Amino acid sequence: MSEKRGRTVWIAIGALAVAAAAASAGCGNARQGADLVLRGGAVYTMDGARSWAEALAVKGNRIAYVGPDAGAQEWIDGKTRVVELKGRMVLPGFQDSHIHAVSGGISLSQLDLTSVRDRGEVLRRIREYAKEHPDLAWILGRGWEPGAFLPSGVPNRQILDESIPDRPAFLKSSDGHTAWANSKALEVAGVTALTPDPRNGRIGRDERSGEPTGILYEYAGSLVQTHVPAPSLDERLAGLERTLAELRRDGITSIIEAGSRESDVETFSEAVRRGILTVRSTLSLRFQPDGGDEQVERFLEWRKQLPAGLVRATTVKIPLDGIIETYTAAMLEPYLDGPRDRGPIFLEPPRLNALVDRLDKEGFQVHVHAIGDRAVRAALDAFEHARKENGPRDARHHIAHVEAVHPADIARFRELGAAGNFSPLWARADENTKDLTEPRLGQERSRWLYAMRSFVVAGAPVVFGSDWPVSSVNPLEGIEVAVTREMPGGSAQGSWQPQERLSLPDAIAAYTVNGAWLDFGERERGSLEAGRLADLVVLSENLFRIPPTDIHKAQVDVTVFDGRVVHERQGS
Repeated sequence: MSEKRGRTVWIAIGALAVAAAAASAGCGNARQGADLVLRGGAVYTMDGARSWAEALAVKGNRIAYVGPDAGAQEWIDGKTRVVELKGRMVLPGFQDSHIHAVSGGISLSQLDLTSVRDRGEVLRRIREYAKEHPDLAWILGRGWEPGAFLPSGVPNRQILDESIPDRPAFLKSSDGHTAWANSKALEVAGVTALTPDPRNGRIGRDERSGEPTGILYEYAGSLVQTHVPAPSLDERLAGLERTLAELRRDGITSIIEAGSRESDVETFSEAVRRGILTVRSTLSLRFQPDGGDEQVERFLEWRKQLPAGLVRATTVKIPLDGIIETYTAAMLEPYLDGPRDRGPIFLEPPRLNALVDRLDKEGFQVHVHAIGDRAVRAALDAFEHARKENGPRDARHHIAHVEAVHPADIARFRELGAAGNFSPLWARADENTKDLTEPRLGQERSRWLYAMRSFVVAGAPVVFGSDWPVSSVNPLEGIEVAVTREMPGGSAQGSWQPQERLSLPDAIAAYTVNGAWLDFGERERGSLEAGRLADLVVLSENLFRIPPTDIHKAQVDVTVFDGRVVHERQGS
């Protein structure tokens, strides 16, 4: 619906909107006044008609009115805070449907190598950080890019030893699936040439000597990780608070925390007790593929601990494969280079089917990490198996990332009521895509990477999650890439796989109303309608009136969570 037509609709039903607002919000007489009124703007409601309005009123933690400016006047009294939008855009609060809020926040206090694509700069930062932190027993960090270490895409322990020879160092890659350890860290962990590869993991080894190179793929990283001092509750809370500050700045009011452990359940519970949580949070409890089914019993207990309110533990995450760049994504056909195999799958179909069947029977939503098309198909098969065993229900299972998908499987998402939970910022041709991903798959399979438009055309639900801290948490950057299939701001190479570009309304929906649906919250949030929870954002620009390559430049001026203003951009 065009902006002009949407405004006409609202003017025609303005009187009805006023009456409905008072009744739905339970606010009584409108003349009692709202707590907050926004007026004179472009309010994109994300309701079923994709309507536009000019004004919005908040009373308590609910939206009391949405409609023309004229109707908003009735909600203003001497105690009402009135914000003049001056044409700025208002959207529902964004939902990030796949994020690592606690671990990501902790990593902000560690060595940060994010987006550094020059090898020399990576090593300089490592040396400087080690020099600036002489008292740290371990040097921990994340974010190194495979593109900084072409052509192999991986560094080795020797160059890390040159920078940090005196204490263990353990650095995770930008994607989080590969770890880089120095000789001290390997020594502490007892990793030698004789150490066997763990289940669902691989130790990088010198081809001649068999000695570990310092690169640990997938679950091999746990060989060292178990020796790293675990962060305390206070350290975890501090990490979560860093993340919350970032989420408020970016207008995010709901999240799905992907891969929660017992420590995360404790951290979020304490955050609620202390009153510091400013996002609605669903914990996706992490199933360890190398563990047993007793994990499900623990999940049932954790779900009881968090029965309602701002935090729930109603979802289980199953990691099913790795990533294409390191040949650990499970593919239907062999890779074109490297080992020329199909990659591992962390849970073979019989066990996966039984696990999803059990979780579905217990009423859990299932959240699968699947990058390769074989892993995606296995997850869909498991969803179908559970439906046959338990009968159809509104389960809303979903597959995160869905990087590679066989086109025959796209329609199955709609048929099974399952969502594609994409990381939109990855859908562009950066160095990793051009130099590592596409050469491993070839042109035919690469055409189906991040096939978001094809999902929409097939009627399959599409939602967005940043996978932060793997990539930027900023939804405006994700929306831009989804719409342009280019790096934020555009690129000389132009649009990558342009046939999979989303429309702007579809991209916004994936971060708002679709995300709320995935989280079983569509009756309370995700759209700006009277009676809904007052979670919303004010943007500095109307995204429909600027070039698509400028979307990332827009700012979140105001974030409202549960009726409270929790962020105001300085100078806005």
